[in-house]
Parts: sequence; C-alpha cells; structure tokens
Amino acid sequence: MRDNAGADMTAAVVGVIGGSGVYDLPGLENIREERFETPWGAPSDALRFGTIGETRVVFLARHGRGHWFSPSGINYRANIDALKRAGVTDIVSVSACGSFKSELYPGLFVAVDQFVDRTFSRDSSFFGNGCVAHVSMAHPVAPKLSERILAAARAEQIACAPGGTYVCIEGPQFSTYAESLTYKAAGYDVIGMTALPEAKLAREAEISYATIAMVTDFDCWHPEHDDVDVAAVIEVVRANAQAASRLLARLLRDFPAEHEACPNGSDRALDNAILTVPEARAPALLRKLDAVMGRLNGKQART
Repeated sequence: MRDNAGADMTAAVVGVIGGSGVYDLPGLENIREERFETPWGAPSDALRFGTIGETRVVFLARHGRGHWFSPSGINYRANIDALKRAGVTDIVSVSACGSFKSELYPGLFVAVDQFVDRTFSRDSSFFGNGCVAHVSMAHPVAPKLSERILAAARAEQIACAPGGTYVCIEGPQFSTYAESLTYKAAGYDVIGMTALPEAKLAREAEISYATIAMVTDFDCWHPEHDDVDVAAVIEVVRANAQAASRLLARLLRDFPAEHEACPNGSDRALDNAILTVPEARAPALLRKLDAVMGRLNGKQART
C-alpha cells in the first residue's frame, strides 16, 4: 500500500494475546480459526481471525483455551512466529500481575513500559549459533501503541496507570516473601510470569509490542493482605474481564488503518543487529527464520 506521496504504507493488523482468564475476545466478528505449524512448533492455540470495527484482529490465547500451558511451558517462539506469519503488525498482550506498590491496587490496569527478566529456562531468541543477532531492548514497548491503550482506557473511564516496570519470574510458583521484598526494594512496579521472552521475541520479529498488566494482588510483601493464591487471582481477573473487553474493543475500534511507524525502532529492529556475515549463515536456521527475517529477505507475511 502507498500513500499519495508514494511512500510505503503497511495495513495495521493487531494481534491480541490473552493471558490468565482471557481466553476469548468478545466483540470479534467475521471469525475464522486457523491452526498454524511453525518451524518452532505449534502455538498455544488456534489463531482466531476477525474484525472489530474496521480493524483486522488476530487473537491468541497464550495459555490455550482451558489454560493448558504453564508459563514455562508456553512455546513463545511459535506464538510470535505464527502472529508474524498471520501479518500482525502490532501486538497488545493482556497479563495478570501482582503489585509492589499500594497505589497499584487489585483491579487497576498498568500500561507498563519496561521489563526485567528473571526467567531462566525459556528460549528467548529466534537467533543463535549459525545466525547471531543482538537486538536492542532498551525501550521494549512501542510508545504509540501504549498511548493508544491509555487513550482507550480514558475514553472508557477505566483506571489505567501510565508506565511501570514489570519483573518477569520463571514461575510457576509465586514469589517467596524474601523475593517479593527484594523486587519491591528494587523499585519494580508489578510482577508476572509471561511478558518475557514474549516482548523480546516480538522485537526480533519487528512487531510493535505493548502490555496491559491487570493487577490481581499485592504479591506477598503487603502486611495487610493475604498471600496470593490462584483463587484470588482468578476472582479479580473475572471481575475485570468486562473492563478489559471494553478497553480492547475501544482500542481496536479506534485503531488507525495503517500501522504507525514505531519511534523506538521496533519496525526495523534487525537493521544492523545481525553479526553473522551472509556467507556464514546456517541454511537450516535461515529456513526457520523465513518469517522473522521476511523484511530483509523481501518476503511478505500472509494477510
């Protein structure tokens, strides 16, 4: 697609990744489902294609419908690769999280803008031996996408805090008391188990990424609240499901027809990131990278 000046334009396709308690996208119309098989394996679930307003949407349940996959068992590479193959330009993920600050109370949404990685047993890159790449993660969240999330929250009168640091732990266990105090003392805002390596892989795939963190609890640091458990988390998630649906529906209805170039460089994250010279790149790995490196190879994603 081109504008009147002849510049290349990309039609916006929004991927929505639903986390704990968010296994569907109310309001999605013209729905069709498709199961993808990627070079990295199968995604968590079938991709659900549809529209909200004029916006094309692809929904994926991160844990699978019925919550089949644990945070450590999710095939993050397959999920992001499948969304890339589906033509997704922007990803909005929804995640349940705990809070380290009294003002970030259960029921509040947080449009986080930074991540700290405390995972240790997940594949966090599409690249490796045979094709080495070092992608910048200094500013992992697409600012225009985050601004649109905040605007949608204001329009729907949904409390959503701007910015914050999300520390991602391996799980599936919740934090120890000592860990919770350590993360709070470090100044982190919220804690979860799924935003990484998701955000890293989205950056490598040159997809704009933002997270809506839904606060469900105060982790276990708060002396006036009980320790976190699954029942309490799901109770808050369900109570806020309607608000999350309203926020997403407004965001998607108001979404621009063309993908907005990302100021933090996510659209061209692979420029100058690949160190391995072309003649030394492993053919087998390059075949697996056909979608991720599609722009560099002149290959267009499916739409």
